[in-house]
Amino acid sequence: MAEVILFGEPMAMFVAMTEEPLSEVTDFTRMLAGAEVNVAIGLRRLGHSAAYVTKLGRDPFGEYIEGKLKAEGIETQIAYDSEHFTGFQLKSKVSKGDSEVFYFRKNSAASFMTEADIEKLDMTGAKLLHITGIPPALSRDCRNATYRLIERAKDEGMYITFDPNLRPSLWESRTTMIRTINHLSSMADIVLPGTGEGKMLMGSGEPAEIAAFYRNLGAKAVIVKDGANGAYIDTDGIRESFLGYPVEKVVDTVGAGDGFAVGIISAILEELSIEEMISRGNAIGSMQVSVKGDNEGLPTREKLEAFLLHRD
Repeated sequence: MAEVILFGEPMAMFVAMTEEPLSEVTDFTRMLAGAEVNVAIGLRRLGHSAAYVTKLGRDPFGEYIEGKLKAEGIETQIAYDSEHFTGFQLKSKVSKGDSEVFYFRKNSAASFMTEADIEKLDMTGAKLLHITGIPPALSRDCRNATYRLIERAKDEGMYITFDPNLRPSLWESRTTMIRTINHLSSMADIVLPGTGEGKMLMGSGEPAEIAAFYRNLGAKAVIVKDGANGAYIDTDGIRESFLGYPVEKVVDTVGAGDGFAVGIISAILEELSIEEMISRGNAIGSMQVSVKGDNEGLPTREKLEAFLLHRD
């Protein structure tokens, strides 16, 4: 089994070739998207093994996604659904600001993942489980599957990282989102919220207050992403802010948090120091926002080392 297990919904993504409203775009480029996909790809590029757990439709998008995952060297534990289609999304092209993204994922195959699917997984030898707040938002069955996966990971003695990665439009209510995300956070070893997520989930955008909130819920460590300001960590004996790396031009902010997670998870696997861990997370997040696409900026180890050498 791979070192890291990831669980989520991969999607085909069609990125506009021209800068105009999506309703007027005629030409798109197909890519692979999904928060957990980005983390898996990033870990593989740094030389770590990753296994991806999902459900796909028996359709061309499902075939495309499975092929892309395998091409990236990601182990796949895929269940197939003959009755529901694989999700996809449209993404606008922009030269500044955030892209417009439109999802076609309601009742997708991934949203029909269940606890029974989780029971079939081979988790032998895996070291870390990375979970985001996206799968539990897809459906109640998928939410239950998320909880069961965490329970199994704990039984296996695995380390658990959790990124809230909020998608408010996917939840049946804001109250359910807040309650569920905060409960899942209490079950993780490391929680990776952003300051904007903190405002939604516990009422504050201050990194120290966000971190203290999740530490009180039970997280062993909390690392708060604070955009261009870097990150703040609260763990045993350490409460400290770390500056981020300046970016000459922000091209696309999508995937920045996933890149940060890649840095943190890879550092855990390599048993790096807190300072090295946060530095790596900040570095990969900066590299990711400097290019278009959800995962095109995720570096190989050589590119990461060159970036850190140049910036340090």
